[in-house]
Amino acid sequence: MDAPLLFTPLTIRGVTLKNRVVVAPMHQYAAERGFATDWHLMNAGRYAAGGAGLVIMESTKVERRGCGTLGDLGLWEDAHVPGLARCVRFIRAQGAVPGIQLGHSGRKARRFRPWEGGAPLTRAAVAEALGAQEWDAWDLVAPSALAAPESDPLPRALGRDEIPAVIEHWGQAARRAREAGFEVLEIHGAHGYLIHQFLSPFANRRNDEYGGSLENRMRFCLEVVERVRAEWPEDKPLFLRLSVEDDSGWGPAESVALARRAKPLGVDVIDCSSGGMSGAPVVGAGPVTYGYQVPYAERLRREAGIMSMAVGLIVHADQAEAILQEGRADLIALARELLYNPNWPMDAAQKLGVDPRFALVPPAQAYWLEKRARQVREVVPSTYR
Repeated sequence: MDAPLLFTPLTIRGVTLKNRVVVAPMHQYAAERGFATDWHLMNAGRYAAGGAGLVIMESTKVERRGCGTLGDLGLWEDAHVPGLARCVRFIRAQGAVPGIQLGHSGRKARRFRPWEGGAPLTRAAVAEALGAQEWDAWDLVAPSALAAPESDPLPRALGRDEIPAVIEHWGQAARRAREAGFEVLEIHGAHGYLIHQFLSPFANRRNDEYGGSLENRMRFCLEVVERVRAEWPEDKPLFLRLSVEDDSGWGPAESVALARRAKPLGVDVIDCSSGGMSGAPVVGAGPVTYGYQVPYAERLRREAGIMSMAVGLIVHADQAEAILQEGRADLIALARELLYNPNWPMDAAQKLGVDPRFALVPPAQAYWLEKRARQVREVVPSTYR
């Protein structure tokens, strides 16, 4: 019997993943002035120890004003590198590949954390946390001076002469990610953040070469890809996350066109998500149910001729395996289900009948679990029905 595809190694450029299970980047909002804390070490480490092939750390901001809230991770200065390098070493020590997502919030910056309501931050709250001088430095910028939703503060439109510097921030953050030791890098071009704002006719009303036509609206994203790839080693994979459908004028056809342009520039995988432009957190290809965003990964893979990663309410091992077997995606990313069960990869391997010795996880776990499985034949793990 052939091994399940979910647990078949995959090599992209010079990096081999031991399986196709990916920890999707999930904001933790636990950094201190951009610096990684013990929370980040624990959070990334538990997923690596749980057996995932690739652990992508959360959206890490390429410049200070790109932070969504007070707790965003940062790579806008060299001093941020050592804290992230510590996380890299620990992830790798558990047998997983360390990855990082780079992002910029644009007009969705300077907000309270989601569990604090997510409303725009106040000057008083920023002064209390960071000092009064930080308010003006935390500039809300966007392709156009359009707020979203309309009750939000009005951002400032980036001047044509400012755009090269923003792109350079992405390049320098990629350099720092390389110096920290990450092996996979993902560019965040989804969920209503800055790159997505440039792509969207809803948010981008510019009349220069960065606005108007589809070709012009793709320009900023593609220039970021080129600058990042120039700093990112040729033998390391580059991912691009897209809201394949945003329900605001950017859809699958436009995403396919962008992916076709990005692939020859060095993008290896499209991470296929949705939504985030007009207020809704996600938009599906149908009802929000198991695997509701998988059709996006399937279409990008088929029509753009590029590897794709599926994400969105992928919960069960046999469900994930079927997506791969049917050729709908190349990688399976999980987020909230891993919050519920950080050992999901180990659990999935048992349910699919592989890894009887628990070799997927570190020896301190594997020894005792294998011993129990060998000695107690009738035990049913708590994650089984």
